[in-house]
Amino acid sequence: MSQPVAILDGDFVAQEAALLPVWDNGFVLGTTLVEQLRSFGGQIGHLEQHLTRLYRSLELVGIQPPLAGEELADLARELVSRNWSLVDPADDLGLSIFITPGDSPSMTDGDVGRPRFCLHTFPLAFCLWADKYETGQKLVVTQTQHIPNECWPAEIKCRSRMNYFLADREARGRVPGARALLLDPDGFVTEASTANVVLYREGEGLVVPPTGHVLPGVSVRTLFEIADELGIATHEQALRPADLLTVDEMLLSSTPFGIVPVSEVDGQAIGATCPGPMFRRLLERFSQRVGLDIAAQARAFSRR
Repeated sequence: MSQPVAILDGDFVAQEAALLPVWDNGFVLGTTLVEQLRSFGGQIGHLEQHLTRLYRSLELVGIQPPLAGEELADLARELVSRNWSLVDPADDLGLSIFITPGDSPSMTDGDVGRPRFCLHTFPLAFCLWADKYETGQKLVVTQTQHIPNECWPAEIKCRSRMNYFLADREARGRVPGARALLLDPDGFVTEASTANVVLYREGEGLVVPPTGHVLPGVSVRTLFEIADELGIATHEQALRPADLLTVDEMLLSSTPFGIVPVSEVDGQAIGATCPGPMFRRLLERFSQRVGLDIAAQARAFSRR
């Protein structure tokens, strides 16, 4: 095998053959549930936690899981093992697992069909964040808001994310290279586009927005476990944008990059230095957990 493969409805196929019909509801209505994972040294990171979140999303949407969790986990491991053998052994892969409800009856003469699922790997886009471990990420609070729970629960991870697309476009239009920071309709901080927000205040510990208002981040859970090991307090708090300017450090947390520091919000510097000492401490422990230097790997493969 010299080309990557994918899994479509349980079958291994050439990656370019992993095709869905255009009348699938994943396209027609954007009803695609998804988990984005990555490998560390060829092993999938936090697979159990990602699958737990995926199956919770399926439950909330009312889609019957196409496979038992352990069967899906076995397929994921086999896929990554095959495709990782095609890349530099010091490199790693992203893994996408997505499930759709199947055909849209409006386009298939009323036939609902069955759910479809696909697993595929892709090169991690280290070039997008390799420098952020040292320079930090700029954020802009956007007019585009977070989707309220009245539309769908925040704990559902899905591909219906037009608000992220619009918010990031707005952010980049105001500050080149910035990412969006979204508020809820009441003006409270929720998430950055595709990343959780984590604050650090000396003497108070790590602070995140309340559960139920944001996607439960797998990497945030890892950070909290690390914080517990280090004796650092963790808690949840409703946050206004003004609260961000009083913290010692601010981080973004997401599966592809783990954690990166935030350098500024709306042009206002965060903390005395960026990156700060707590970020460096957490990144070191995060790297130890996954068995490789996350930042060094990103720099090494940012220009494949």
